[in-house]
Amino acid sequence: MEPKMLNYSIVDVFSEGKYTGNPLAVFRNAGNLSDAEMQQIAKEINYSETTFIVSESITNNYYDVRIFTPKEEIPFAGHPALGTAYVIQSEILTESVEKVILNFKGGQIPVTFNPQEGVLWMTHNEPIFGRILDAHHVLDVLNVAKEDIDSRFPIQEVSTGLPDIIVPLKSLEAVRKVKLNSAKYFDLINQTEAKAIMVFAPETYHSVNDLNVRDFAEYYGIPEDPATGSSNGCLAAYLVKYRYFDNNKINIRVEQGYEMERPSLLFLRASDDHGIINVCVGGRVVKVAQGEWFV
Repeated sequence: MEPKMLNYSIVDVFSEGKYTGNPLAVFRNAGNLSDAEMQQIAKEINYSETTFIVSESITNNYYDVRIFTPKEEIPFAGHPALGTAYVIQSEILTESVEKVILNFKGGQIPVTFNPQEGVLWMTHNEPIFGRILDAHHVLDVLNVAKEDIDSRFPIQEVSTGLPDIIVPLKSLEAVRKVKLNSAKYFDLINQTEAKAIMVFAPETYHSVNDLNVRDFAEYYGIPEDPATGSSNGCLAAYLVKYRYFDNNKINIRVEQGYEMERPSLLFLRASDDHGIINVCVGGRVVKVAQGEWFV
């Protein structure tokens, strides 16, 4: 029997050039794959996430997409949204469009294209602000001292599709010294809805950027992520809610992945309009490979 064959592409998302940002494998015509086959492929690829386009109907530019980490399926993630939309635009559509809608298990995510900037933008779901944690809950998890925490702002679970624990730190030095204690991490997330932790600080490697961040999600098989669109969406909502930049709007540049030697750049736009917070996360995508996969 002839093996099933899938076309796939590899792209770098939130990239500053080839071999930077967060790599993503995108599989096309995946509607006939079983859940187990998708999980096996994602484990073999072993990127933070792998996406499967299970419906390529171009009616109204809606596409059904599933996302798998090496360990499990997840309802939403940021860099898979941008990378998959890029592949749809460049390989499936016969002409350029301004927007595609991706149907994830966590809901519909619009992705728009800005050819002048070379940036793709995704609109996040309205944020949900959850539990506020005491600093002592995270100190041993992250291997930081209490004085490293910026106590002006809360440590809080936030979700715009996939929840994250947002931890404000004071300095780049504090961000750099974070080292996840796996045992204490799993003890913590057994008590929280969020399974990922994002730390951030206002000091950066490059002065043109506004924040430096790191994101840890060992629960999903991702010890550290080089660029995290979902978590940065949570961060954007957090920044405007708590007026981190003394404003109800932000339009900022965020660097991530430097500790992993995968420098990444994310653009965050958000506004708080009378308690309704709108969030967009943008980034550039570079295609690095394409091929055929035998199932």
